[in-house]
Amino acid sequence: MAKLRKEDYLTRKISPLDVSKIKSIDDLLISLKFCGFQGRNLGIAADILYQMFNDDNCLTILTLSGAMVPAGMGNLISTLIDNNLIDVIVSTGANITHDFIDAVLNVGHYIGKEIVDDEDLYNHRINRIYDVFLPEDNYDFAEKELLNILKVEFPSKSIEIAPSEFFHIIGTAIKNNNCILSTAAKNNIPIFVPAISDSEFALNLVKFTETEGYDIDFRVLKDIKKFAEIIKNAESCGTFIIGGGVPRNWAQQIYPYIENIEKLNRKDYEFGYKYSVRIHTAVEKDGGLSGCTLSESKSWGKYSPEARYISIWCDATIALPILISGVLQRLKLI
Repeated sequence: MAKLRKEDYLTRKISPLDVSKIKSIDDLLISLKFCGFQGRNLGIAADILYQMFNDDNCLTILTLSGAMVPAGMGNLISTLIDNNLIDVIVSTGANITHDFIDAVLNVGHYIGKEIVDDEDLYNHRINRIYDVFLPEDNYDFAEKELLNILKVEFPSKSIEIAPSEFFHIIGTAIKNNNCILSTAAKNNIPIFVPAISDSEFALNLVKFTETEGYDIDFRVLKDIKKFAEIIKNAESCGTFIIGGGVPRNWAQQIYPYIENIEKLNRKDYEFGYKYSVRIHTAVEKDGGLSGCTLSESKSWGKYSPEARYISIWCDATIALPILISGVLQRLKLI
């Protein structure tokens, strides 16, 4: 590698943020690109997300982890779906559970606080998600609504189905059109929940096998094949990653799966995700970062060698609404 000269390092000065020139959230994101730290990464992320959303040949996969729906971020996801900016969702079961609760109760979560007597909350049957409260009564109500849907949609009580197909049926049955489940179903957007058993949704279904006589078998491996076909039929793909965990890794592992199943020679092709924007608060020093850094993913064939990507180290309840609002303004959708 050739040695760089001093002037090669000093190509552009920082542009101090001038609030008098900020007339919109998009203006703020553009200005942040010429500042430093995570502000700059947020500005760069807006450019990549805009390019990904504006690329008609790019399939966009949203991966969703963390307690985003309880924190009030669910409608942002529905807005992306309604504006045809998201093609696939890979989520934790928890977010889908909370989305269902919000749907059937017209928002079932309450503003709480993190410094509180948790034993007293337990006595009142109130669950705490950091500074958000969720009464156990709301879980009970959602459980009854889920059972009502099952009685209509699966009268035989025998269910053998891929999770994505199951959630499409549930989303279609929901009357509230503002939730992720119903919006995705309406727009024919698949929702993959690879760790379905790790959720209150699954616990309710297991309960129904004991109390209502249901026989439920989720064909989780079927969804891997379904997702692979979606990816293979796309000209290019990008990821919009909120957090990490199973959703992120499950979405990223699909390219190594395709490579393995089709016995491809890495020298004869270049594929992998073309774009990625990730919001997270994890670090890579322990070898994790919930599925490795985006750069490290190139060694696995998960991202194209020419991929354009950025990671933002930030609480997603800060970065996500700013980023989505600004990009929607740039796309002239709001």
